[in-house]
Amino acid sequence: METYAAVVLAGGAARRMGGVDKPALPVGGQPMRDRVLAAVADATSRVVVGAADAVPMGVRVVREDPPGGGPVAAAAAGLALLDSDTSLVALLAADLPLLTRAAIGDLLKHLDQQTPDTESAGGGPAPAPPARDDLAAPPARGDLAPARGDLAPARGDLAPARDDLGGGERQPDGACFVDGDGRRQSLCGVWRVAALRAALDRLTVERGGSLSGAPVRALLAGLVVREVQWSGEGPPPWFDCDTDEDVRRAEEWAR
Repeated sequence: METYAAVVLAGGAARRMGGVDKPALPVGGQPMRDRVLAAVADATSRVVVGAADAVPMGVRVVREDPPGGGPVAAAAAGLALLDSDTSLVALLAADLPLLTRAAIGDLLKHLDQQTPDTESAGGGPAPAPPARDDLAAPPARGDLAPARGDLAPARGDLAPARDDLGGGERQPDGACFVDGDGRRQSLCGVWRVAALRAALDRLTVERGGSLSGAPVRALLAGLVVREVQWSGEGPPPWFDCDTDEDVRRAEEWAR
């Protein structure tokens, strides 16, 4: 398995949670940001993009330009710190408290596969949320592409890599998890650095030189994405915390 770097995006405003420092909120007694960093402890380089007063030793911290400029501007700032020979990067939101090294390994494995396939990712479906009849499915991150019925694989199967430009199947530029409804969780994925840098250059030109406010779906437009259903043991690693209720659910899962 190839080595990889990790860029953790921690600069969101958390408006639905009153503007708190969301990545610093504890789940299972540990800040969500640190739980994400622990899941990529074997990365050759780890970068946090956003305000972070205390991070584990060896982790580099940088701010996006401008501060609060959104996930694409943050991705650009993080990638700028990687060594020129870095070929793979895990691009991750900082509010993924259930992320594990096993999940990262699953993404790396599927990205490394040379041909599209329908190999099972192993095990059965992701477990149900903690018991409460009124709990709805976790909301999709707002800047992710909407659900597309023709992309949603059967649970436990790996979807073939797809070219969003309609050019047919080719080797993937990245692999990310999809949720139970088939929605891509793009900030829980592993990507080829060269593809992301080319996409950033393209988008910078398209937006007149600024990446501030650019959505993730615009960055990934045209990239070939291998979609992976999580079917390993434990809770879904793509579960992100956008509300206080999400944090409570993650806390119950993390017990």
